[in-house]
Amino acid sequence: MATNMTMPQLGESVTEGTISKWLVAPGDKVTKYEPIAEVMTDKVSAEIPSSYTGTIQALLVKEEDTVSVGTAICSIEEEGSSQEAKPSETPKQVDVEPKVEANEESTTDQRQRYSPAVLRLSQDYGINLANVTGSGKGGRITRKDVEAYRVQGGVEKPQQSVEDEVSVEQSVTKSNDTQSVSLASGEDERIPVSGVRKAIATNMVKSKTEAPHAWTMIEVDVTNLVKVRQGLKDSFKEKEGFSLTYLPFFMKACVEALKEFPEVNAQWAGDAIIRKKDIHLSMAVATEDALFVPVIKHADELTVKGLAKRTNDLAKKVRTGQLKSDDMTGGTFTINNTGSFGSIMSQPIINTPQAAILSVESIVKRPVVLDTEAGEVIAIRHMVNLCLSLDHRVLDGLICGKFLQAIKTKLEAINETTSVY
Repeated sequence: MATNMTMPQLGESVTEGTISKWLVAPGDKVTKYEPIAEVMTDKVSAEIPSSYTGTIQALLVKEEDTVSVGTAICSIEEEGSSQEAKPSETPKQVDVEPKVEANEESTTDQRQRYSPAVLRLSQDYGINLANVTGSGKGGRITRKDVEAYRVQGGVEKPQQSVEDEVSVEQSVTKSNDTQSVSLASGEDERIPVSGVRKAIATNMVKSKTEAPHAWTMIEVDVTNLVKVRQGLKDSFKEKEGFSLTYLPFFMKACVEALKEFPEVNAQWAGDAIIRKKDIHLSMAVATEDALFVPVIKHADELTVKGLAKRTNDLAKKVRTGQLKSDDMTGGTFTINNTGSFGSIMSQPIINTPQAAILSVESIVKRPVVLDTEAGEVIAIRHMVNLCLSLDHRVLDGLICGKFLQAIKTKLEAINETTSVY
């Protein structure tokens, strides 16, 4: 007797999900916890693991269909269960065009259906997936296969032959299911919108139309921070195994300011403003074609080193496609490192339902007038702009000005005695 598997809830407040790609077909044998589908929600892109060990009987939802949490998406004949089900017990199969019919075709298709995580890893390492042997069902290549190939010395030169480039391009196209329309020279190109881009678009439109955005900025002298980080970065990398960037210092000052001004760590709830007790810091991480906002839970309890480690771990998860739904939920305030790509001023869109978002811009050297005992002098200093977008339903300029001033004070107080531990 077949058992229906339902759409799981992939995060708090998530009520539906879109099946972006099936990783199995009717007749495939699966083990419990093996990924069977890729799902996109408004918060996260994730793989759904099988709840049972058995054989896929039917796919009850088509690719690109959006269904509510709890909706049956496929049926599985559990291992050890009766092979003959009563007619009334056999789940009705939706007319879904099967990916394959014959066993040989199934094996070939499994090998060519690369998940986004596998594709990202192969591109990061410069690996041609055609050379990797898959250990998954039907020869499907998994992240472990790519990692194992790299460890065994299979990293290839970034420069690929024309044939390799075409192969990778075709693989990416199959994975994203967003084939662009090739037109004659000089004509426009029509590129279908991917599930990730649709989710980003929906969230951004919702935020801009629902939350009345206001914007403010403050200038900070981080010359001492630059000196401290410069003196620590080599020993820190040797000791901890990952780089010490500027961002954790900004995070630390930010969460300390949030403790002083809990009004900023809040959200709009219609008939009330909810001040969040915990400080869960969302951090924007961009890839070539998407933006993810994983969350550092209880960020106010971490040192600079702790924030650096969590930032490094989450960024690595984004790059390798290993983010889980829990990594993306619960954020109360967002920090955005726009300075990493040279920006000196920006107006970020609020990550609703949060009340504010802070952009840390690029640190630049500029001539600045300083007040000294000898009078005013002009000196070259390392300066940075901190840009804050706020929901004017929740916050006003006075509180936000004080909040930014608190961050500025903390950053400018950093000196050689400041510890990252």
